[in-house]
Amino acid sequence: MLIQLPASFVRATLDREGAAATGWLAGLPAAAELLMTRWGCQPDGEATHGGVGIVIPVRRSGEPTVLKLSPQHPGNAREPDALAAWNGHGAVRLLERDDEHGAMLLEQAHRTTLTQVDSDDEVAQAAGGLHRLLTIPAPPRMPRLQDQADAWEQQLHHDRHELAHHLTAPAVDAALATIRDLGRAQPGLLVHGDYHARNILAADRAPWLAIDPKGLVGDPAYDAGTLVKARAWQIHDRGDLRRAVHRFLDAFTEAACLDRARARRWAQLHAVQAAFGGRRRGFRVARTGPQRDQVVRFAEQLAHLLTDPGR
Repeated sequence: MLIQLPASFVRATLDREGAAATGWLAGLPAAAELLMTRWGCQPDGEATHGGVGIVIPVRRSGEPTVLKLSPQHPGNAREPDALAAWNGHGAVRLLERDDEHGAMLLEQAHRTTLTQVDSDDEVAQAAGGLHRLLTIPAPPRMPRLQDQADAWEQQLHHDRHELAHHLTAPAVDAALATIRDLGRAQPGLLVHGDYHARNILAADRAPWLAIDPKGLVGDPAYDAGTLVKARAWQIHDRGDLRRAVHRFLDAFTEAACLDRARARRWAQLHAVQAAFGGRRRGFRVARTGPQRDQVVRFAEQLAHLLTDPGR
């Protein structure tokens, strides 16, 4: 019996990829069956999905695992390379891979994510301790963040002049300075690239394990950007956002053994890019309309408060 694709996954994939994804979606159940047979797996529950890939619970030799399949895209092509480099230290273990199908057989973690922990300090400390394990020399032939610096700078110059926005000149200038000072010469360390609390799952053999890396080479402090941005959105209505964000950044960088100033600067750049990017194309949670505008305003607010070192 072929795997049933979640309707929400089909809609999200078509919305993101357009008609080009129709053939991939049509062939996905058969591809999953083929890989389960090849890797000696049996289905063990309903398929779920994240933002891009579909995840099918399976068992192999009685052990719970998951089969993940994703559309082939430069943004996720290095995920298996990163997982192989970590070899289970801080991230789920990669058991099998088939790059032709964009498929991996992975260790199964729990569905509980770090977003479900209420305490900001606990989230920051857990994410920081885990990130320290993930900071290792990068394997060869991984894409380098510094190679994106020129494109980042060009896009910011274009956006500040061509888009209607509420970012102050000091905020945009600070983002450009980060690209100039940190972006073009980065260390050869493995960077997750999409490090936020939804990509950190509870597990049996460790309290938390990372999933869904982009697999990049560069400054590990870069990962503070996605983590701080996502957590700030989760807590933005609790009161003093400035105080909460800077406290979170303090706790994370201390636990991760990262330079606090570098992490703040990367997070500020992420927020500026998110504010402009939201005006250009919307967000996954809201492509258009009032909700998109609300997220853009939040990203601008976050960019402004991170422009201040907070000391």
